[in-house]
Amino acid sequence: MTRLLPGLVMTAFWVGVLIFGPASLFWLLVTCMAAFGLYEYFKMTLQVPVGGRVFFSAAIGSLPVIVSVTNDPELFLVALLFCLLGTVAYSLKFYDRITNPLQFLSTVSFGVFYITFCLSHLVFIRFLPQGIAWLLVLTAVTAGSDTGAYYLGKNFGRRKLCPNISPGKTLEGAIGGITVGTLAAVALGIVLLPEMNPLFLTIVAFTLSLVSIMGDLVESIIKRSAGVKDSGTLLVGHGGVLDRIDSMLIAAPLLYYLINIEVLI
Repeated sequence: MTRLLPGLVMTAFWVGVLIFGPASLFWLLVTCMAAFGLYEYFKMTLQVPVGGRVFFSAAIGSLPVIVSVTNDPELFLVALLFCLLGTVAYSLKFYDRITNPLQFLSTVSFGVFYITFCLSHLVFIRFLPQGIAWLLVLTAVTAGSDTGAYYLGKNFGRRKLCPNISPGKTLEGAIGGITVGTLAAVALGIVLLPEMNPLFLTIVAFTLSLVSIMGDLVESIIKRSAGVKDSGTLLVGHGGVLDRIDSMLIAAPLLYYLINIEVLI
């Protein structure tokens, strides 16, 4: 119940903002998710006390998702460039104070790409003609995958999926998560996107379910490397923001480009 109830509340809030809120409110929510996610990520990976370096990295890393509200790909690329320039400038300015400058550059660059770049595509999807419907399908994928993997793995899991990365995850749980995520997304997609080819919907749902499992494992790599159990404590029963959105991170840009591929076809 400690995990289930907060999860239902957060999902209801997310869906409510998505369906009833304007695009600007959805963008604000995603921007806050990015800022908190970056803060948690840099707090884990930079291995320094919370201070200027962590806050600077989170601030400069938030630029791409901030400008995503314009729905302008060129401005988005400019923001990514400024993230790189800002990170390089900081490294040059405080080179003598940074224990491992190359590690700092690599860590910040990956954080921007992994969190901000990926989350910005949620906003890009929202601006598509059927963006709300597609985001609901993505929500069904990630929620279904997380729920299926957790409960089926807990009750039927025997074989470890990636024991060196996340000892608690099992192959049976992963299969259950992919199955539940795919079925939930296809069922919702048939209702919300009746004109869409069911085969395309199934391929998209299966692919996103698989990638959502990968996204969860990527965050596990980060946490294991940092020696922490959760990315933060903001969300009761679910750890930090990254712990909640990890399955959606890599899946968001993939969905955006799959939609565009389908439109081109």
